Amino acid sequence: MPELPEVETVLRGISPILEGNKIEYAQVNRPDLRRPFPQNLAERLKNRKINFLHRRSKYILMDLSGGETLLIHLGMSGRILISQEVQGAFHHNKAQSQKHDHFILHLKDSHQLTFNDPRRFGVIDLLETRSLETSASLAHIGPEPLSNSFNEAYFTDTIKSKKTNIKATLLDQRIVAGLGNIYVCEALFRAGISPKHQVYRLSHKKLSSLVPIIKEILVEAISAGGSSLRDFRHASGDLGYFQHRFDVYGREGQECCNTECKTKIRRIIQAGRSSFYCSNCQR
Repeated sequence: MPELPEVETVLRGISPILEGNKIEYAQVNRPDLRRPFPQNLAERLKNRKINFLHRRSKYILMDLSGGETLLIHLGMSGRILISQEVQGAFHHNKAQSQKHDHFILHLKDSHQLTFNDPRRFGVIDLLETRSLETSASLAHIGPEPLSNSFNEAYFTDTIKSKKTNIKATLLDQRIVAGLGNIYVCEALFRAGISPKHQVYRLSHKKLSSLVPIIKEILVEAISAGGSSLRDFRHASGDLGYFQHRFDVYGREGQECCNTECKTKIRRIIQAGRSSFYCSNCQR
């Protein structure tokens, strides 16, 4: 599933084209994805101006004229593709299967935005902008990890007494928004913390160290265009390349990247997800 850096990369790719543009009409090719589309979605989007794009956790939010916001979640395999009319025909920047083009925005300036989702775990919703943060999709989500609200004092005070492992705690969207399996594994390696470690047994210093490390890794991943694993591509169709910088994720059986350590990277299953770590460097 695309994580925060991948969603942020897509957002930055489409914002210059969409902001200030106008939706000529919307094409809705099926009644649902993970959940049903809002009623009369195509009619409600017609002739709306796109005022501003932003992100909350792994959601892309498109604020429209008329006081509503289009919410998009990529799910497991969702892709947002930008194309433009050339000699009377639309062309994606990279070839994609039109079979899975479930939702298309046709824009006034001849661009179109296509939501392509083979597995149909994505979400598209239309919500009142003024009540966005209290909506069912966003109300339970914690602070953004790159915001000032996610700081050492907040983080340690919130989790210090938890009797769950640190990996599960970091994946809890109520504590911090948008962190997923890849970047949690990477952050725990840099912090020298085993994913199996119980939170309440970690020192204040260890817990505090995670905050700047998480911010650092996310900034690096965004700069690299995210990590291209399986289905993820940019809106342009290009691949991200942060996966070439992974220290532990997906490196089971390979030697630790720490030059002073020859330990093989291990993989264990925690709550149905793979955790990759070095048993020597992470205690």
